[in-house]
Amino acid sequence: MLEKIQLTTKEILDKDFKVSIRGYNQEEVDQFLDTIIQDYEMFQQEIERLRSENEKLKKQVHQPKSKTGQSAGQVNYDILKRLSNLEKAVFGKRFAD
Repeated sequence: MLEKIQLTTKEILDKDFKVSIRGYNQEEVDQFLDTIIQDYEMFQQEIERLRSENEKLKKQVHQPKSKTGQSAGQVNYDILKRLSNLEKAVFGKRFAD
């Protein structure tokens, strides 16, 4: 599951670093970049998980199979055909008309 995202793109864009005597505070910049790296690693993991799940679902949609290896449509057709034959046997010709 996706953890809480620490930064938005706006926060990254708007981030101001304090300037020290020799430029930006290196420790503050490093901490900020570490947070960005953690977020991007989390995004990448979530993207990969969703891609994998998406592929699995696509395969299920394109190849819906029952435990016997028949498609769901074929199983339903077979059940309906058997039910029709059973009704004819029980109720006779009168039901078939």
